[in-house]
Amino acid sequence: MTPREIVNALDRYIIGQDEAKRAVAIALRNRYRRSCLSPELREEITPKNIILLGPTGVGKTEIARRLAKLVDAPFVKVEASKYTEVGYVGRDVESMVRDLVEESIRLTKQKRMDLVKDAAAAATEQRLVELLLPQQKKQQRTVNPLQFLLGSGQPEPEEPKPTEEEQQARKTLKEQTLERLRAGLLEKEIVEIEVEESVNAMMFGASGMEIDMGGMLGDLLPKKKKSKRMPVEHARSILMQQESEKRIDPDDVNREALQNAEQNGIIFLDEIDKIAGSANQMGGADVSREGVQRDILPIVEGTTVSTKYGPVKTDFILFIGAGAFHVAKVSDLIPELQGRFPIRVTLKDLTEDDFYAILTQPDNAITKQYAALLRPDNVNLSFTEDALREIAKFAFRANEQNENIGARRLHTVMENLLNDISFNANGQHPLIDVVVDGAYVDAHLSAEWGEDNISKYIL
Repeated sequence: MTPREIVNALDRYIIGQDEAKRAVAIALRNRYRRSCLSPELREEITPKNIILLGPTGVGKTEIARRLAKLVDAPFVKVEASKYTEVGYVGRDVESMVRDLVEESIRLTKQKRMDLVKDAAAAATEQRLVELLLPQQKKQQRTVNPLQFLLGSGQPEPEEPKPTEEEQQARKTLKEQTLERLRAGLLEKEIVEIEVEESVNAMMFGASGMEIDMGGMLGDLLPKKKKSKRMPVEHARSILMQQESEKRIDPDDVNREALQNAEQNGIIFLDEIDKIAGSANQMGGADVSREGVQRDILPIVEGTTVSTKYGPVKTDFILFIGAGAFHVAKVSDLIPELQGRFPIRVTLKDLTEDDFYAILTQPDNAITKQYAALLRPDNVNLSFTEDALREIAKFAFRANEQNENIGARRLHTVMENLLNDISFNANGQHPLIDVVVDGAYVDAHLSAEWGEDNISKYIL
């Protein structure tokens, strides 16, 4: 996608913040431009990491979430505040790279499975048919244990081969069962299949870091299987997974996924301001915060991280940092880390017009969400123009009177506004049209967020 196409795609869900969208779009497009260069020059060009500054609810996380769906690249979103310096109890900063590799493995594996989907679906049908057919009874034999040990005794008789009529009858039964299966008539039938038991064991190392023992020993320990009885509709997805995995090479998947993570990976480092301690404060938690910055530094500037799939170089991974920076400033980060985020974009506070645009323009506008939620209860919800203007006004005013939480304030306003309608809708009445107008909005919201609400100042 070109930078303009990326911005247009983000505009469908995110209002305003054009500067941030442009910066992210250019960074993504530079990935493609770099891939077109010669290998020698490609190694010299590293990504220009970005820091998004702005209060909560203005679109920082939403930009990252939508980017994950737009670009065909491994993407993880992590919170910087959950990491601790080596030696403290908590997560090691290198785990963000391991999370990225796991996401890359999942994406690459899914692509390979899509290529073999038709063959796997055909094999799954045949397995389901075999499971649904009555099993042929085997002839029971009694064996003398002494004769078995000494190797003496009569040789066991061979299994009698089915006659031609029996083979033809079973073939006809298979065809009939397959037709019924494809027609969806056997979805509730119970079948018994074998599934692998997953090894999931977490423990803590001497330094307090989490260690995934199941992931480390998963390839060394033999796979345990157990039989489960379930309906055909549930068994189909498990058998489809098994048949797809038979047709892909795990070594090729791992090799391609590691390369994809190294060359195209994106790590969104949220709440980066929470690890920025003030220069005037020494001791306490700030020591650990500065230690986290020092631990993150080599990963951002380029190092090799060991994973269970192999080593991963972080030189060409794009890092996007984000934070409100209410208390701390970007200058409170250690200088070396500041230098690794050369592009800084400040996101603006939302205005009343922005709230109106959020209510009307995005494909996933909150008004469309509530209308869709109430439709199963036979309520056809709609909003007039003046109602949308009033909702935007009250949301903006609520942020001014209380803590500014950005677009998330709309959820609070809409819940208060539609509380009676949502509670009384039960689906037992015929389809009714409910039109919310400006007078209804003013009657339900002015008491709490009215212009002259001075009750909190009166003792």
